[in-house]
Amino acid sequence: MKVNNTLMKRDRRKHRAAITLILLLCMFHYGSVGATTIKDAQNKKDEAQKNLEEIKQQIETIHSAQNQLQEEMSTYDDQLMSLLTDMEILKGDMEIQEQEIEQANASLASAKLEETQQYEAMKLRIQYMYENGNQSVWAALIGAHSISDFLNRVEYVSEVYEYDRRMLSDYQEMVRQVQELTEQLSQEMAEMEQLTLNYGEQQASLEQVIAQKEAELVDVEQRLSGAEQLASEYANTIRKQNQIIAAEKEKKKAVLKPSKPSKPSKPAETRPELPGGGGTVGEGASNGLTEGGLNPPFVTGVSGSEIIAYAEQFLGNPYVLGGNSLTTGTDCSGYVSMVYQQFGITLPRTSFALQRSGQAVSYDNAQPGDLICYPGHVAIYMGNGRIIHASSPQTGICYGTATYRTITGVRRVL
Repeated sequence: MKVNNTLMKRDRRKHRAAITLILLLCMFHYGSVGATTIKDAQNKKDEAQKNLEEIKQQIETIHSAQNQLQEEMSTYDDQLMSLLTDMEILKGDMEIQEQEIEQANASLASAKLEETQQYEAMKLRIQYMYENGNQSVWAALIGAHSISDFLNRVEYVSEVYEYDRRMLSDYQEMVRQVQELTEQLSQEMAEMEQLTLNYGEQQASLEQVIAQKEAELVDVEQRLSGAEQLASEYANTIRKQNQIIAAEKEKKKAVLKPSKPSKPSKPAETRPELPGGGGTVGEGASNGLTEGGLNPPFVTGVSGSEIIAYAEQFLGNPYVLGGNSLTTGTDCSGYVSMVYQQFGITLPRTSFALQRSGQAVSYDNAQPGDLICYPGHVAIYMGNGRIIHASSPQTGICYGTATYRTITGVRRVL
């Protein structure tokens, strides 16, 4: 009996040793596999982090180039508007000049007619005196009743001759002056016509430069959108590798504590968490850079319903890249900034800068009036998974689904 007990104790010791060996082997196996997985995930995370930092620098450079192009376009637009204003003023001046030329031509014709009439009248008087000789003059003088009357008649005859000469001279001078005025007006008109041609050449040149800058701006916008898309992808890689590292650490804890086997199954049963824990993006969209569990307070006193009501007034209006009009056309960031400006809230003009405005919000906590940010795009959240935004040149300002593409952030600016 004693031998049997000894054998049984020996078997139990062997059994415990075997179990311990198995546990050690499992721990070694899981530790080795887990360490490799964690190391691989850490390497991928570090690489993505490095790429993210580089792409952020590229975004800043592209953003700087975009701002410079917008400033240059604004300068050229101002020059074009000034030129068009000068052209409009010149057009009015030319219309007035044409009227003055017409009036001068009419005055010239009238002066020439009066000169001709005066000349013909003088010729008739000369002809009359020539045909009747000096007898009529002497008869008029001899018929005087007194010396005073005689002198008066002599003076009258002299005044008639003097009057004819003076009037003819005056009319000739008037004709000369009107001719000079007409020539001067015509010369000024020719100069205005040449100036109009010069203005037209300047306008064509400015419009060509503006078109070139617009093409450059489109290229920059595309580069910016691509860079922001890469930044979002790198951020998602970092988030996923963090989840892998966290899951492997949980597995390691589970191996060290076999009495609690239920813990390792938790990561597989729950949806992927956002960085920082809690909250996920709606189905069909990546959670991107949106942190979960964030729900900062509103601080402006402006309600989201007011923002939405005002924004809806411009539904159907066109999308114009770089445009600054809610009626004639604007782009996504212009639409957002001008809507909020109506309520005294100043926001940046670019989608990149808007993604850093206000406070971060979890998508699950998004409220009407929050901004939904995407790679190279931004929209206004309406609630119930709906947005309103300046979508594209094809659709203009319209409604949309918030999760129609990857969300890179939700910002609260109210």
